[in-house]
Amino acid sequence: MIITNLLRVITVRQDGPTERIPRRPPPEFNHSESSIISGVMEEGFLNVALDDANQFGPHAMILLLIAVSSITAVLLLLPSLF
Repeated sequence: MIITNLLRVITVRQDGPTERIPRRPPPEFNHSESSIISGVMEEGFLNVALDDANQFGPHAMILLLIAVSSITAVLLLLPSLF
């Protein structure tokens, strides 16, 4: 049996600054002068984590990820304890 791979030749033209997937406009952004914890709390934790309300959005998303993974770990661990 012979298996052949056909190579596709893709040509890319750079006529202008067109993008394959157009960018969406950035969301509203409120710059906060406070620390990370107070910056996240003043806009609301879920608002900052999910909507990037200020510059601490990635930090709040990491905290949300840790919380959700911890809850998932506890729920997966409970059946093995009983």
